[in-house]
Amino acid sequence: MAKDEKKQVEAIEQITKSMDSLINDTSVPKNVRSAVTEAKTKLNAEGDYTVRISAAIYNIDYVSSDINLPPQARTVIWNILSMLESIKD
Repeated sequence: MAKDEKKQVEAIEQITKSMDSLINDTSVPKNVRSAVTEAKTKLNAEGDYTVRISAAIYNIDYVSSDINLPPQARTVIWNILSMLESIKD
């Protein structure tokens, strides 16, 4: 496994843990938890990293501006988006 690939795998594991915390947080609206779950599924699917990461970014970005999102969850979502963007290329 190449050094860059190992970094991506470690970053994806960290992102997945952050996603799990949102998915299990009952203060987060159901539609947001559903979108995060879908993004997690896409991120951990088989295939090209760039495609998987882009699909996850799309799902997360879609709900990042949800008006019902609690402030602490919004911060986690922004962190996830930042981590995904940093490993995208």
